[in-house]
Amino acid sequence: MIKFLDLHKINNFYRSEIENQIFSVLDSGWYILGNKNKEFCKNFAEYCGTDYALGVANGLDALNLIIAGYGFGDGDEIIVPANTYIASILAVSQNGCTPILVEPNIETYNIDVDKIEEKITDRTKAIMVVHLYGQPVEMEKIWLLSKKYNIKIIEDCAQAHGASYAGSRVGSLGDAAAFSFYPGKNLGALGDGGAITTNDEELYKKIKCYANYGSNIKYHNEYKGVNSRLDEIHAAVLDVKLKHLDNDNNKRSIIANFYINNIKNENIILPQVADKCVSVWHVFPIRVQNRQRFIDFLNDKEVETLIHYPIPPHKQKAYKEWNDITLLVTECIHEQIVSIPISPVMTLDEARIVVDAINEFS
Repeated sequence: MIKFLDLHKINNFYRSEIENQIFSVLDSGWYILGNKNKEFCKNFAEYCGTDYALGVANGLDALNLIIAGYGFGDGDEIIVPANTYIASILAVSQNGCTPILVEPNIETYNIDVDKIEEKITDRTKAIMVVHLYGQPVEMEKIWLLSKKYNIKIIEDCAQAHGASYAGSRVGSLGDAAAFSFYPGKNLGALGDGGAITTNDEELYKKIKCYANYGSNIKYHNEYKGVNSRLDEIHAAVLDVKLKHLDNDNNKRSIIANFYINNIKNENIILPQVADKCVSVWHVFPIRVQNRQRFIDFLNDKEVETLIHYPIPPHKQKAYKEWNDITLLVTECIHEQIVSIPISPVMTLDEARIVVDAINEFS
């Protein structure tokens, strides 16, 4: 079976470096907010092209902290893509804000930048862009809207570590950005983890305090904060893997280009990369009718697949108030999307097997 993602093999590739860092943390006797965290955050900020990076417990916390840091709450609206993982929208709701859904571009699967302005009201505080599947959002028009209406840009970079638009990496394209280091991400920890990047010193200082129980000085609390910190052991592992991220992303691109050039099946719709965008191919999403039959066919050919995602947020029970809404583009994507294997440890021989199986499907 060709696995969708072989995490054991990915981490084993850097095993000796990772083990050295784990033992270094163990021997240090310092496991929370220590030097490994500081070092990783410094390196990650430099990598993204921002002044600041803050390690937090996970990607959802990162989004929550950004929204809370700006003081957005009841009555405020945040524009979000309808086609996204639900965490993007949960962060808006959990801060008391109202998510305003915008349909995606059917070719890139990211938010349709031409449909944003009609959703802006005097209550709009921010546009959240989600760089879905590893492809950055086309930012030019969003930058103009941000300036025109004086609203913030929040990036959800959970699937796009290292991706770039117009030569600048995600994480530096808006006012603040959230990253997830869930193990299956392009830059993944050995458990949950996340980060926030920004050039806004005031926001950084506030979020750093808020994420540590609202405290800058031990036992002195300025805010009713939360506990959301990146553990030392995860920071150490991430710093190892950060050094290899560009090379890993290049390996993903080789597989993606092989798919694009060799999948020749009229039943399959391949992903498209927008102008000025460099994707890091967190997943390789294709669309196909009769999805379950296609999945079963590939499974019989020993090729594992996943669906990102089978149910759109507006059809989830958690958002039952939206269940009667029709969003045709989003629903089309969720009915047809399938992710096929791609990773930095996948070989071209394995990719060829995947291609041959897909081309055989009818």
